[in-house]
Amino acid sequence: MKVRKRDLGNTGIQVSDVGFGAWQLGNEKDWGEMTDKKALQLVSEALDYGCNFFDTAPNYGDGKSEEILGKALKGKRDQVVISSKCGHHPFGEQDFEPDRLMQSVEESLRRLNTDYLDSLLLHNPPFISLHGDSPQFQMLEKLKQQGKIRAYGASVDTGKEMEELLNNTNSQVIEVMFNIFHQEPTNGIQEAYNQGVGVITKVPLDSGWLTGKYDANSRFTGIRSRWSADQIERRGRLVEQVRRIIGNDASMVKIALQFILSYPGVSTVIPGAKDSQQLKQNITASEAMLSQKVKEQLENLFVKDIEKSQVGW
Repeated sequence: MKVRKRDLGNTGIQVSDVGFGAWQLGNEKDWGEMTDKKALQLVSEALDYGCNFFDTAPNYGDGKSEEILGKALKGKRDQVVISSKCGHHPFGEQDFEPDRLMQSVEESLRRLNTDYLDSLLLHNPPFISLHGDSPQFQMLEKLKQQGKIRAYGASVDTGKEMEELLNNTNSQVIEVMFNIFHQEPTNGIQEAYNQGVGVITKVPLDSGWLTGKYDANSRFTGIRSRWSADQIERRGRLVEQVRRIIGNDASMVKIALQFILSYPGVSTVIPGAKDSQQLKQNITASEAMLSQKVKEQLENLFVKDIEKSQVGW
């Protein structure tokens, strides 16, 4: 099968509705061991499915994610759309000073083996910088004028941040956390659509919970150890409710991604994949649209059981 294409807002760029989140490439700390050969093969398989959108960042694998993409996409630059970020740098450094951001972009271009980025996003920047007169957005505009980026915006977590970007900046692209358990940005996604701003949706499977593989008895290490016992129990109950809505035979991954893609304001969704099976499962979300009935039930789940008491990230 081949994934479908959507417009990235009014940028003139077309992207696969299921993109490729590249956080896992070269990122042993958070994803476990993945050889370069396996990572390169995964990118190649994604291309075979028609996936053309690749989301990365300098801090993913401390720069290794960008390096692997640079190798995997060599000779195919005109066939793909690359979105990277700035502000979170390799080895845990965070710095949003314009000079450091400019340097970061040059480092990303070198690692990615390209002379331009299709999209550059401030990576969860301070709220105070979300306006067009901020040094950060002046820097983004300068990079666009120089031809080093085609479009810019920010990667954020909330509808409130989306609102600031839409009202106060010339962002053409916004990346936001959005999934069945995090529907707070729904209105922001609609407003972005109204304004012709492309939307990339991150954390679409709620860090694995919407794969159905975790339950109230699950325990975690590494980055997922951030959840308390109460949060795990609550998430486990919510997963059970999702399962009741979609039925026992349905792929929860497929439904979770189709839920996001049921919103016309979403340009692309960027799940990660650490093997061919996960990649194929992600891609199947592009096969068909979610039924309106199931969509409404999943929206009601959020309104009834989550909206007034967020589950947190």
